[in-house]
Amino acid sequence: MKKKDLHAYREKPIPEIEKEIRESRARLEVLTFDLAGGKVKNIREVRAVKKTIAQLLTLRQARGGGGEQH
Repeated sequence: MKKKDLHAYREKPIPEIEKEIRESRARLEVLTFDLAGGKVKNIREVRAVKKTIAQLLTLRQARGGGGEQH
C-alpha cells in the first residue's frame, strides 16, 4: 500500500477499514494456496499483502476500533 493510500484510509470510518482488512486477509489466503501450488510468479506480493494488513490493523487500533485480533 502506498503512503497516499494509507493517508486516505485515515479519513475513512472504522467499518470500511475492517472491510478492507477482511478483503486483504482473503487475498492473502488465496496467495498462500497459490504459492504452495506453484502458481504465484511474484512472491513479493505475499509480503506486500501482509504489510498492508499490519498497517490497517495498526490504523484501526490507533483510532480505537479494537475489534477481534487474529
